[in-house]
Amino acid sequence: MGQRLTTPMVREDGRLREATWEEALERAAAGFQNVIDAHGPTAFGIFSCSKTTNEVNYAVQRFARTVIGSNNIDSCNRT
Repeated sequence: MGQRLTTPMVREDGRLREATWEEALERAAAGFQNVIDAHGPTAFGIFSCSKTTNEVNYAVQRFARTVIGSNNIDSCNRT
């Protein structure tokens, strides 16, 4: 079995390095914002899982619609 990551990793100069949670989340948010700025909010899509709770799926769709501004939400509920 592989080892589990316990610290966020970020890519810098083509290599992964450990980072703080704050840095990792800021980079993720900046990546989302870069896509939205370059291509608009509908370029963003999110996929949720039917095995999570209704509350988690609700939070995911609210995030996509309210924060990102995209209705591109899907899940594996049909499978």
